Amino acid sequence: MLREAFRIGSRRCFSYKSVRRPNLGATSAPKAQQEKTPEAVPAANGSLAKQLRAKILATGPITVAEYMREVLTNPQAGYYMNRDVFGREGDFITSPEISQIFGELVGIWLVTEWRKMGSPSPFHLVELGPGRGTLARDVLKILTKFKLGAEFSMHMVEISPYLSKAQAQRFCYTHNTLPEDAQLPHYQVGTTATGTKAYWHRRLEDVPEGFSLVLAHEYFDALPVHKLQLDNGQWQEVLIDVAPESEPDFRYVLSKSQTPVSRVFQPMEGETRATLEYSLETERQVGLLAERIERNGGIGLIMDYGHFGDKTDTFRAFKQHALHEPLLQPGTADLTADVDFKLIKHTAEARGHLHCCGPIEQGLFLSRMQGEARLEQLLANALPENETLIRSGYEMLTADEKMGKRFKFLAMFPGVLASHLEKFPVAGF
Repeated sequence: MLREAFRIGSRRCFSYKSVRRPNLGATSAPKAQQEKTPEAVPAANGSLAKQLRAKILATGPITVAEYMREVLTNPQAGYYMNRDVFGREGDFITSPEISQIFGELVGIWLVTEWRKMGSPSPFHLVELGPGRGTLARDVLKILTKFKLGAEFSMHMVEISPYLSKAQAQRFCYTHNTLPEDAQLPHYQVGTTATGTKAYWHRRLEDVPEGFSLVLAHEYFDALPVHKLQLDNGQWQEVLIDVAPESEPDFRYVLSKSQTPVSRVFQPMEGETRATLEYSLETERQVGLLAERIERNGGIGLIMDYGHFGDKTDTFRAFKQHALHEPLLQPGTADLTADVDFKLIKHTAEARGHLHCCGPIEQGLFLSRMQGEARLEQLLANALPENETLIRSGYEMLTADEKMGKRFKFLAMFPGVLASHLEKFPVAGF
């Protein structure tokens, strides 16, 4: 009964189909994207299911968060670790891949707010989970247009060896991976065509101190979540157990007693839900980011699909642009959960005393940043065969029934700037 309830609750009535982004004179795709998925990956995914099964049989049911972490980032068989999962040939597509307008407007927003803060220099451009590196490349193009190349360095927080190479090939002129015994806070370094230095780190904590412009696009939705359920006035945790032989490999069960997370969980004021998803890792990383911005100065911009503390069961999987059973064939599909922006905002304001703006809908943000004007400019200079692609891409980003309402933007600033930002309102918000 519990399993069926979760299955029904996790259904979603839409999926973002791939929209091809027109090639407007870009260079050829990086080698990492052109290579096919290694033949060893399917076998590794099979072994991941066996590993999880053996672990559960040995130590008992595991949390949804532990399951997510293993499925997505297991060094040998993790979903993100050994292949390109983005785009038409992957399992899902992201906003920067759909239209260059997205990354360009984010870049313009960063420059605008950075200048309003007095143009502190030098600064770090930091991206959490850069995917293929498309957003970083488009933002880099804007910063270069404003001749800021000598004023900043780039810092990518990425755990996937495969994706880190794809990112470097996308926006660096040269790059190299450091030996494992280098004992440096970064494991890969590169240089862009304009001379900007780029570094790759496995953790936000490894990024050097300093004024930072931090981007997180579809990053927090992949962080592990715990599923909690209120039972007789006490929070219990939904776990994952081995299923009977007549069913798929795994199933959901309710913990017989409180787990460490359900015991320490403190709902926010006004909480009315009886079931919810709580990301301890999101709370931890937002806390680190907030303290960093408060300590060194900077701006944070979080872009993701999510809610404001009102949804219950959003844990799901995607495979080849369609919904997929999360507990089936672990490692072969993306696992995700809607971001709780209420938790992010509360944590940022409490841990770093930050001033937060939003969340607001993606369509509204892009429109306020003059997205339509940029669209018309692109169309005026486009080849006739590209016009439909450009229009459909922008529509995908902004239409209410597509990504326009579903995705949200939330901005973070040092708390001391609150009165300043009242006089000079944040662009797009």
